[in-house]
Amino acid sequence: ADAAGDAAQLQADSSAAGIAEQRRQFDALQALLKPYTDAGAGALTAQQDMLGLNGAEAQSAALAGVEGSPEMALLSKQGEDAILANASATGGLRGGNTQDALAQFRPALLSSLINDRFSRLGGLVQIGQNSAAGQAAAGQATGQQVSSLFQQQGAALAGGVLGAGQAQ
Repeated sequence: ADAAGDAAQLQADSSAAGIAEQRRQFDALQALLKPYTDAGAGALTAQQDMLGLNGAEAQSAALAGVEGSPEMALLSKQGEDAILANASATGGLRGGNTQDALAQFRPALLSSLINDRFSRLGGLVQIGQNSAAGQAAAGQATGQQVSSLFQQQGAALAGGVLGAGQAQ
C-alpha cells in the first residue's frame, strides 16, 4: 500500500513539474514576443491617428508630425534646391513654371511621406499581429498540454489510492 501511494505521488509530482515547465516556457515565449506585439499595437494606434479614427486632434498631431519631421525638412530642401538649380541653369529662374513647380513640390512630397509612413506602420502592425497570433497559438497549446498533465496527475493519484486500497 505504501509503495502504491509512493509511486502515485511520484507520478503526480512528475506531472506537476511538467505543468510548471509548460507555464515557464509560455511565459518565456510571451516575454520574447512582447516587443513585437507592443510595436504592433503602437503602430496600429499611429495608423488610426493618421486616419482620424482617434479624433481630429490626434489626426492633426500625426500629420503635423510627418510635416515637421527631419525627413520632410531634408527632402524638401533638396527638392527645392534642385528645382531652383535647374531653373537657374536654364534661365527660367523667375518663370511661372519654376514658381508652379515650387508651389506643387511640398504638398506632393508631404502626401508621399504620409503614404510611406502609413505603409511602414502597416508593416509593424503585421509583425505585431503575427506575434499576437503566435502567443495565442502557444497559449492554446500550453493549455491543452497542462490539461493533459492534470489528467495524468489525477489518474496517478487515483491509481495510488486504489492500489493502496487493494493492498490493504
